[in-house]
Amino acid sequence: MAENRFRIHTIQSANVIELELPEMIDSQEFDRLNEAILGALHGQAGGKWVIDLTHVAYMGSAMLGLMVNLRQQIKSAGGKLVLCAMPGTLFQIFHTCCMERLFTIVKTRADALRLV
Repeated sequence: MAENRFRIHTIQSANVIELELPEMIDSQEFDRLNEAILGALHGQAGGKWVIDLTHVAYMGSAMLGLMVNLRQQIKSAGGKLVLCAMPGTLFQIFHTCCMERLFTIVKTRADALRLV
C-alpha cells in the first residue's frame, strides 16, 4: 500500500513528492512507506525536492521523524527541500513541534518550485 501513499513527478527539474496520507497509519505500512520514499531519494538527494502536502491533514511522530530524516538526507547531499500546500491542521502540528523552523514552508507548489 505504500506505493499508493505518494507519487513523484519531475517538474522544472525538481522532484515533486505528492503525499496522500490517512490520519492513522499502522507501523507496517509506515515501514513500507519509509522504505519506499527513502529508496526514491537514494542517489538523488542532492537535487531539488518539493513535498506537496495537499492531501495530508495529520502526521504522527513517526511520520514527522521521516520528514526530518528526508530533510537531513537532502541537506547533507547539498540538495534543497521545500514543503508546500500544508493544510492548517498540519501546520499547527509542525508549529507545536517547532518544526516550522526546520523547513521552508510555502503556500503553493508554484511558490515551492520558484524557491528550489
